[in-house]
Amino acid sequence: MYVTGRLPLLLIVGAVPVVLLSLAGIDPWLAAAGWMLLCAAVALIDAAAAPDPRRIAVLRRMPRRVLLGQPVAVEVVLRNTAERTMRGRFRDAWQPTAGAPADRIPIAIPPGESRTAGIPLLPRRRGELSSQFVVVRSDGPLRLAGRQARLDAPGAIRVLPPFTARRHLPSRLARLRELDGNTSLQVRGQGTEFDSLREYVRGDDVRSIDWRATARSNTTMLRTWRPERDRHVVIVIDTGRTAAARVADGVRMDAAMEAALLLAALASRAGDHVHLLMFDRAIRARVTRVDGPALLPALVDAMAPVQPQLIDTDWDAAFAQVRALTSRPSLVVLLTAQDAGEAARGFLGSLPALTRRAHVLVGTVTDAREPLPARPDAAEVYHAAAVERTARDAEIVAAAVGRAGAEAIADTPENLPPRIADRYLALKAAGRL
Repeated sequence: MYVTGRLPLLLIVGAVPVVLLSLAGIDPWLAAAGWMLLCAAVALIDAAAAPDPRRIAVLRRMPRRVLLGQPVAVEVVLRNTAERTMRGRFRDAWQPTAGAPADRIPIAIPPGESRTAGIPLLPRRRGELSSQFVVVRSDGPLRLAGRQARLDAPGAIRVLPPFTARRHLPSRLARLRELDGNTSLQVRGQGTEFDSLREYVRGDDVRSIDWRATARSNTTMLRTWRPERDRHVVIVIDTGRTAAARVADGVRMDAAMEAALLLAALASRAGDHVHLLMFDRAIRARVTRVDGPALLPALVDAMAPVQPQLIDTDWDAAFAQVRALTSRPSLVVLLTAQDAGEAARGFLGSLPALTRRAHVLVGTVTDAREPLPARPDAAEVYHAAAVERTARDAEIVAAAVGRAGAEAIADTPENLPPRIADRYLALKAAGRL
């Protein structure tokens, strides 16, 4: 049972007869108690006369997946199976991060009919959003009170990473087409595949001249090359405690996902095989043996429910999982946060075993360095000092990563994805991948 705003108004209206009765010599406290008892009895009768809200059948219509920050409309269909018109309100029990409105939605459903209510959602967090029930309130005939029921109606939406780095993909694909021989630019280098012969043009690399073909054709012929395909690219996203640190407006792991998606889209177009591993001390997500158009949907679907864990990552176990994914990785991209020497000892100790087997990139998300204002206060000075100390420690770790045989790339959440993609293209162009 519940009461509406009309009941307090009715109690206030009763103040007038209570005052009149007190003037007539009747005890005002007795009159007030009598009026309140009368109002309570009327409210109980009104609630008892309300239609049973449990006679409402609930059906949901919603997409299974949506991108983070993208508005989505969820439809709730309420069917009245009772013999009387149901008037009242209902509320869908979405969790706060779904961005559902807090207001109750009014309903008026004749018997045997259905009404559809749209509930706008604006997800503010990646992962699984769910609503297990709706609460329906049925008003009595006097609208003083009514009956309330919780109706089970489970529904869930998976909120996927937004992949905002997609805007960098067209320019990188254009460069990939140049490397792949679709334009006049051809590359030469160790490990590339022979493509075709063409006439020498001034400015071409003389080391690519095919002298036998030149002798046969009486003109200088040049060999053209294209980057090799069918390479294995393994992307490892660290889901340990350092991935939970906030950088800019999000956490480090969200930025790592953006870099992984951009690289995966580019490598897939290049004909390489992409493997994804999200790991701390256990496998949080793994995608392998998926190629072509199905790769990106599989990646975002696997990434969506993963959240950082407040534990240290076991890098020996992580690299063992990399070896289990493929016996011959050509490129391993480690997206982690190694910016403190003491915490990075385990990582640096395990890294040489991996760099002997493949080319390794270590990508780290960092905060942007902002200049101090002209007259900084104490808090701003301490904050700037902390940023500089962190940057200095990160440079020390990056140098240690280089000595271990890997490449370190550190940048802001906006710049790290295109920088890793550019490095991948540079390795392709140099024939090292």
